[in-house]
Amino acid sequence: GAGMDLFLEGNGAMKVVRSTERKQLEKLYLENGNRFLLLYGTAYTMKESLLSDFLSDKDYFYYRSRNVSPEEQKRIFLESIGKRFDCDLKDADYAKALGQIKKAEGKHFVLVLDEFQYFLRKDQEIMKALSDLKAGKLTSCPVMIVLAASSLAWTVRDFDEAAGKAVAAIDERIKLSDVSFLDVVRAFPHYSVADAVRTYGILGGVPAYLDAWSERVSVKENVIRTMLTPDGLLYRAAEHYLTDELRELGVYNTILASMARGNEKLNDLYQDTGYSRAKISVYMKNLSEFDAITKVVSFETGGWDNAKKGIYRISNHFLRFWFTFIYPNLSELALMTPGRFYDRFIAPGLGAYLRPTFSSVCTEYLELMNLVGKTPIKLVRMGTWIGKQGTIDIVGQNEIRENIVAVCNWDDKLLTYERYELLLENMEQARIKAKVIYLFSATEFDSRLKMLEKEDSHIVLVDMKEL
Repeated sequence: GAGMDLFLEGNGAMKVVRSTERKQLEKLYLENGNRFLLLYGTAYTMKESLLSDFLSDKDYFYYRSRNVSPEEQKRIFLESIGKRFDCDLKDADYAKALGQIKKAEGKHFVLVLDEFQYFLRKDQEIMKALSDLKAGKLTSCPVMIVLAASSLAWTVRDFDEAAGKAVAAIDERIKLSDVSFLDVVRAFPHYSVADAVRTYGILGGVPAYLDAWSERVSVKENVIRTMLTPDGLLYRAAEHYLTDELRELGVYNTILASMARGNEKLNDLYQDTGYSRAKISVYMKNLSEFDAITKVVSFETGGWDNAKKGIYRISNHFLRFWFTFIYPNLSELALMTPGRFYDRFIAPGLGAYLRPTFSSVCTEYLELMNLVGKTPIKLVRMGTWIGKQGTIDIVGQNEIRENIVAVCNWDDKLLTYERYELLLENMEQARIKAKVIYLFSATEFDSRLKMLEKEDSHIVLVDMKEL
């Protein structure tokens, strides 16, 4: 993508380590028989670092596809394979070229075709040859084929159709999603938990963006340096992020700006933007295919008639930050110093903006506790209950529909007893009871809640130190 080269220059070691996906790749490599997998995400996943790390101790051939005609692609590919295996492949076909593969050592020979969307958009022949390679028809050498793509929307929407029958040969699909809050904490070991939450709320778990950040300076200074200065690495990142995957930037900007202003339902968007409902639906589908927005479904409880339905939110943290604070004030940004802009347009609203981020951090905490058996009940599903009158930040449920619930306070100076009482009212609206109530606070708890925790074993207070 357009914005990618920007991030790959001189940044040294990558901050984010994708240990889960690395383990998945190693496991597939060690299995018997030929393996064929698809590795995909947006242009900002930094898949190249993962691949480079994975290939470092293996016998491999790596080819980066170009955005060119099928004839030119084939010419470069055959020339590259010819050089690697010391043979002349002029005028050969893909099957003959792939038949040259032989390995010196290791469990499999690893064949990586990166940026594969450029190959397959224009040429069906390669997929047929790869399927034959997987089936053992072209070489006796055991192979692991990795197709890597950095166009998320295309992979989700068009890959299967473009691949045709050969798609059946693929064993595994690994989606390189954004990394978790825990990965962000690991990437910035010197940051406080609060600063890690702020960083996660602003950048999300996008590896290339996290790589542009420095823990040697404050969050404010990072925003100023990377986003508010014309030569900052993330100054035009929102635009690049959208144009890498989508055409008609104007329409997407209009919809996302409207959502950032609080229009969460299709009808509200229709009234606010003036676009037809049909048009909005198509564009929303495209945005959700590449993880920019999500349909928020309220956790299902007995109080279904009191729940809000049909809500959409911007799920990509970076886009939400951009459209909340920077996009509406671009005129001011052009004329003000970045420091003054931050103090005037970002600082006052940042606390409220980070509330949903803090809720997702608390959810991740409970997921980890659940994983190691430290929750009072074994949770099988978790979510948020979004009521017409109020919200329950976290609802977790076990197999037999017993619940835990949680409140997450990010920016109020105190988590108060009144907030706890409000939770009890919302639980009545949702018609649920809870085995345990978790009260998370990034600040303090009032004295009545501390007393309550001592008297009632069903109340658990969790502060920043625990997180």
